[in-house]
Amino acid sequence: MDEAAVDGRGARASSWEEGPADLRLVPLAVAAWVAAAVAVGVSGWWTVAGVVVCLVGGAVLLTPAAARRFGGTAGPGEGSGAADAPTGRGTPAWRLRATAFAGVLLCAAAGAASAGLHTADLRRGPVPALAREYARAQLEVTVTSDPRLTRPRVRGSESVPVSVVLDGEVTRAQRSDGTVHRTRAPVLLIVPPGEGRAEWLRLLPSTRLSVGARLAPPSRPGDPFAAVLKVGGGGPPRIIGPPSALQRTAGELRAGLRRATDGLDPDARALLPGLVVGDTSRIGSELRDAFVATDLTHLLAVSGSNLAVVLILLVGRPGRAHQVERGGLAPRLGMSLRGTAVAGGALTLAFVVVCRPEPSVLRAAACGFIVLLAIGTGRRRSLIPALAAAALLLVLYDPWLARSYGFLLSVLATGALLTVAPRWSEALRRRGVPGRLAEALAASLAAQAVCAPVVVVFAGRVSLVAIPANLFAELAVAPATVFGFATLAAAAVWMPAAEGLAWVAGWPAGWIARVARTGAALPGAELSWPGGWWGGFALALVTAVVVVAARRLPHRGPVAGLLVVLLLLVVVRPVPLTRWATGWPPRGWVFAMCQVGQGDATVLAAGGDAAVVVDAGPDPVPVDRCLRELGVRRVPLLVLTHFHADHVAGLPGVLRGRSVGAIQTTGLEEPPAQAAFVRRTAAAARVPLIRAGAGERRRIGGLEWTVLWPAADSGAAGAAGGGAGRAAGGGAFEGEDEVGGGRVAGGRRVAAGSGGANDASVAMLVRAAGGLTLLLLGDLEPPAQRALLRAHPGLAPVDVLKVAHHGSAHQDPGLIRAVRPRLALMSTGRDNPYGHPSPRTVEALRAGGARVLRTDRDGAIAVVGAGPGLMAVPGGG
Repeated sequence: MDEAAVDGRGARASSWEEGPADLRLVPLAVAAWVAAAVAVGVSGWWTVAGVVVCLVGGAVLLTPAAARRFGGTAGPGEGSGAADAPTGRGTPAWRLRATAFAGVLLCAAAGAASAGLHTADLRRGPVPALAREYARAQLEVTVTSDPRLTRPRVRGSESVPVSVVLDGEVTRAQRSDGTVHRTRAPVLLIVPPGEGRAEWLRLLPSTRLSVGARLAPPSRPGDPFAAVLKVGGGGPPRIIGPPSALQRTAGELRAGLRRATDGLDPDARALLPGLVVGDTSRIGSELRDAFVATDLTHLLAVSGSNLAVVLILLVGRPGRAHQVERGGLAPRLGMSLRGTAVAGGALTLAFVVVCRPEPSVLRAAACGFIVLLAIGTGRRRSLIPALAAAALLLVLYDPWLARSYGFLLSVLATGALLTVAPRWSEALRRRGVPGRLAEALAASLAAQAVCAPVVVVFAGRVSLVAIPANLFAELAVAPATVFGFATLAAAAVWMPAAEGLAWVAGWPAGWIARVARTGAALPGAELSWPGGWWGGFALALVTAVVVVAARRLPHRGPVAGLLVVLLLLVVVRPVPLTRWATGWPPRGWVFAMCQVGQGDATVLAAGGDAAVVVDAGPDPVPVDRCLRELGVRRVPLLVLTHFHADHVAGLPGVLRGRSVGAIQTTGLEEPPAQAAFVRRTAAAARVPLIRAGAGERRRIGGLEWTVLWPAADSGAAGAAGGGAGRAAGGGAFEGEDEVGGGRVAGGRRVAAGSGGANDASVAMLVRAAGGLTLLLLGDLEPPAQRALLRAHPGLAPVDVLKVAHHGSAHQDPGLIRAVRPRLALMSTGRDNPYGHPSPRTVEALRAGGARVLRTDRDGAIAVVGAGPGLMAVPGGG
């Protein structure tokens, strides 16, 4: 139905109602997708069998006799019935139905065949054979991706080194016996830390290398690699062939963008290249975690949104694609409808060149072309078949996309933004929401509704701040991207102009980073949810129920307002309300053991919002969350008992948004890499380091403690660098030493015991308000425990024992008998591979009369009261 309208200049404009969406290509794309996803993970013969079955079935359905039978037509001598009725185009319904099912089978065969052909290279030739033997070889490799850094993570007490990773294709392999093979096999290169890291990170795709490496099979079936190459030597790469001219051009443009942004604030400098061309090399783990918590990670990678911003500048909003009154710059420049589409295609091609024609970039370009199709045809009804066709072609081109969560999220988000969002936007307008706000809100709601169940599958969490975070970030995405692309173009011509444009783009980029950090810092930013496909299905069901209820619920306005207020309270979690609703944290808590997984992080209340923190756990996120729940904003002293990663890797989480007076450490700097990490992090935060030594006594408010261990080597001297400065906001520590004076009475180098770093742990005897006594043992092993007992023969029974080394079997029975704790607390990770805590240790503590609690089962634990009123309160979860 046509309806006329007149714009402000008197020109007539028309729009029309479109029919229902054309879904005929959707089952074809889904069939190819599912078949490819299955085929990349099974053996070749199963794939061949599946392809044959699908081809035979499709061919049979295309024969007239089988088609009639499949279509449900009447038998001989009977009336033909409705199945023989012709459609509007003169084709019988049975023929259409049979053809549709035959198409599904044939597309499934195509998807499986493509996957089978691609995976064949992974199973044949010399490279997989060398990988099965874990052999060393000299290889010629062509780089096929940008180099990237692995994320820092903790494995046990060690921090896994950050390595350089890149994709490549082996073209020549030489065995150790001199045998040479020519081949083409995709591989994953892992380059350990070394002096040549900077050169590895500057490599461009299409560069040819000669590398000596040990080969290993892929870690998971279905990985798109024939082998994993662990490059030896640690030196710079040996380049035997330069990159192509196209890749050099793209590399120079990207390098120019990085140079132009060098003078920006750290967050803007890290984020702007990612917004423009997907270059995330400068984004640190802390900022990345903030984007993950707020579901803004689509802004950190090359995606359709990068390209869409530029296309929208040219063609206007996609929601107006079916209208004659087009938006954007194109009609103002006098460009025709199809001329606009051609210009958009040229922009898309330039986007692919700059961002490199990798699968993720091609996926983004395909999503951008869908918008162009809407502009070129003027019909929104064509978007669904266009999206299905793009998905079908991309899966056939790269079958591993069928197992990519990123690809699935891109397709779902694109479909939601172009189909669901306009309807929801119209519904919001009818209820009085302003037009632009309705569009932005509908887009965020639609994308979150379809993508959240998929995110849950692999992340096991739901972001409660995703919608407001995306709304606020959206305010700055367009200007940051537009000025970022302008910076990219100007950097190739005149760097001063590029730096000026980068300064302008840095403001909205910094805004996006602040939105992510602010949202992630809220106590209820994320909600734990069961992971896996069952968890995703459950969330999808809940989402569907909410959508239906939102449409049919009476008095939707007041109910929606109430729900918004409740959600706000859940996200902000004001401490009084949280304590009333959950009982956590309990009033008057004195000591708390945070749930940080397989590691240690404990907190001693020092009055008001101040606390002494002992250890930081293996991850910044859980310790930061724990301190926020406890209401800790000031940390006069942070004690790191020793430098193992499961005690110090979470240090940035303690420093995040808090004033920290000083960091006290043991004197044995082992492992050296983790000690260096602590020094770097403390220096960046301008927090002084001091050393602990036996005999030190400190006090702050009603909290006082004595350092019992490590034993000091009287021949060694030297305190940790620099004076400490006053303890932030908590007054000076009183007793033998003041942190503020820079003097450390026991600051002598520790003699390593048989347990190395563990036996150099700082052990503390603490007396809190009300006379509560606590013994914190770090990770001391039995030899150091016995030495501690010999050094302090008068050690009396204590109320609370922080059991050494996560409750491992290595405990000294004499020390347990001497201190006879009433509460024994252990910090352990769920399903940890070390068997912590040891059943033997648990039984020994219980035999001595202790109540045993552990974070893997009880969650965070708080201790309240003293004497007869002593009580441990589990926090759950």
